[in-house]
Amino acid sequence: QVQLVEFGGGLVQAGGSLRLSCAASGRFSDYAMGWFRPTPGKEREIVAAINWNGDRYYHAAFVEGRFTISRDNAKSTLYLQMNSLKPEDTAVYYCAAKTGGSTLEYVKQSYDSWGQGTQVTVSS
Repeated sequence: QVQLVEFGGGLVQAGGSLRLSCAASGRFSDYAMGWFRPTPGKEREIVAAINWNGDRYYHAAFVEGRFTISRDNAKSTLYLQMNSLKPEDTAVYYCAAKTGGSTLEYVKQSYDSWGQGTQVTVSS
């Protein structure tokens, strides 16, 4: 399994930006990737997903137009650019990897490996 480490979280004011990174070991290009966050009363839900080479991607409706997922396979790194942050974006953000990198998956049960999470706090 791939090992994942997220970083880049922090405290930011509403309207600000952060870029999360997820560094991966192993054969990064073998995996489709996703960013997740927990929501009140729910398990982790998808924020964004991307296939192995980045030509297919998905953003949840609640971040569409504000967040952008991307990857750099040469650096074995996944990114989440977060703009126009809102207090309701406050959460621990997790990156996840799914073997079989050609398809996008939208539920946490489809993912095989997880990072430890990075905290994002947005103040009003």
